[in-house]
Parts: sequence; structure tokens; C-alpha cells
Amino acid sequence: MSNLTARPSRPTLVKDPGPGPAAPARRPRRRRNKEPDRQFRSLVSPHTLTTPRGRFLYRLVLTLVVVTFTAVFVFPLYWMVTGALKSPEELAQIPPSFFPTSLDFSVYAEAWDQLDLGLFLTNTVIYAGGAWLFTLAIDVSAAYALSKLRPVLGKAVLGLMLATLMIPPMVILLPAYLTVKDMPIFGWDLLNTPWVIWLPAAANGFFIFLLKRFFDSIPKELLEAAQIDGASPVRILWSIVLPVSRPILGVVSILSVVNVWKDFVWPLLVLPDGEKMTISVGIASLSAQMPQNVLIASLVIASIPTMIVFLIFQRSIMAGLTAGSLKG
Repeated sequence: MSNLTARPSRPTLVKDPGPGPAAPARRPRRRRNKEPDRQFRSLVSPHTLTTPRGRFLYRLVLTLVVVTFTAVFVFPLYWMVTGALKSPEELAQIPPSFFPTSLDFSVYAEAWDQLDLGLFLTNTVIYAGGAWLFTLAIDVSAAYALSKLRPVLGKAVLGLMLATLMIPPMVILLPAYLTVKDMPIFGWDLLNTPWVIWLPAAANGFFIFLLKRFFDSIPKELLEAAQIDGASPVRILWSIVLPVSRPILGVVSILSVVNVWKDFVWPLLVLPDGEKMTISVGIASLSAQMPQNVLIASLVIASIPTMIVFLIFQRSIMAGLTAGSLKG
């Protein structure tokens, strides 16, 4: 081994910087929580629902609310259906009974025969169906023209249509009757004809306003793409606007049919012929001669078609604008 002497390392001299500008103080870092606190602005927080007591109270309150609202809406229908199954003496009983003593459905057949509901239902279906077709044809065309075609004085025309909604129906009842009795220019008498129901039902400013507002929300890109491809305004209406507008068309369809079905004063005034009455007018005209349970049974039969119409169009109401455009 060689004798090597390790030299001591020289100390490193560090200059004293002396007084200088103070270093900026560092702010203490805040600890970031992995899960930030969430503020729940509701009657029941999710934390409460995790406890057995909270889940029980939530389900109890939800059940009570649903049952209460269902009973409020369904009870009149239940009372009408069960009232037809009761005898006249049982209907006059005080306090009333909530359940009929016997289920005798022959009262519905008796009401069908005695009140001639088949004739009245046929008349009403013709009136409601024709009003529905004319409403869609006229109101959809008018709303499409006001929304997309932008005619001259279109806003003024829409304003005049909406102004008619401010007039009470009873005020225009007499002028409307004189108009259909002696139609201006043509001199036609429309009394006791389906036209006296169809034409006033189609002239509805509220439906035109609803349709126009919905047409305004349709993206312009859809219509511009069709115009670039050379589609005419009629083709755009039929192939693009109508498929996208199924929700509002369902709403207008239900309202137009129900309005004709439940109307009483106008059909009573313009359809005096007993063979051409609507079902509401026909039942009212024969109600004094019928037992009360038979009358209630006729009302049940008269309400069935409107329920069927609602069941048919309820999907169209729930359909969305985007779903309709994607399917198209």
C-alpha cells in the first residue's frame, strides 16, 4: 500500500449578500379536498335518504301525495261509472253509498237503445273528425306561412288573429249564427250541415299561435339544406316540418277533437234537427224523460271516445323535437 496523505478540502467562502430586498412571502397552500362539499337545496338531502328512517319517511310522504292526487282526479270518473250501476232509489239515498249493491251492466244497453246513442255518436264522430282535418289543413298552413315564408304584413295578421282570443265567445255567438245562416258573397245556408261545425272549428287563432311558436323553434339548417337540394316550400312542409312537429300536432289534434265533442251551445243553436244533433245536445234533450242511472250510463258512453283519442296521441305529445329530426 502506498502512503497517500489526504489533503484537507478548502472551506468554501460564501459572500454575505448584505441587506437586500426582502423575498416575497409565500402564501400557504390550501388543502384541496378530494370531494368538495356540495350544497343540496332540497327538502330532503341525499344524506338523509341513506338512513332507514329517512327512506321510510320519504316513501310514506311520496305514497300519500300520489294516492291523494290520484284519488282527486279519478274519483269523479269512478263516481260516474258506479252511479250508472245503482238504482234510482240508491242514487237518491242520503248519505250516498260508495259501492253499488249489485253490478247490473244492462243499464248501459238500456241507455244505448233508449237515447239512440248510436246516431248521436256517429254524428259527433263525423263533426269531430272533419273539424280535426280542417284544423290541421288550415291552421298548419297558416302557421307555416307566418313562421317560415314571412309574408308581407304577417305580424299584423297574427296580431289580428290573437285579438280574436280577447273577445268572449258569447259576444260573437249571434254574428257567427247570422254568418252561417246567410253566408256572405255566396248566400249559402249552412244550418243543419257539417260545415257549420267544421269551418268555425278550423278558424282558431290559438291553434295558429301554438303551431307558429313551435315552427319558430325548428332549426333553420334543416330547411336551408332542403332548399339547397331544390325542395319546394310544400315539400319542405310535408317532408321536414310535419315529421318534426308531431308533438304539437298531437296537442292540437286532442284539443280540436275535445272542443267539438264537449261543445254544447253552438251545436244546439245551429243543429236544431233531431237527426243531426251531437251527443251532448242529444243527451240533454232527452234527459228529462230518462231515469237518472240511465242518464249517467249515457254520459259514461259519451266520454269513452275522448279517452281513446287521448291514448292514441299521448306518445306524440311526449315525443321531442330532436328525436323527430333524427328519425326524419
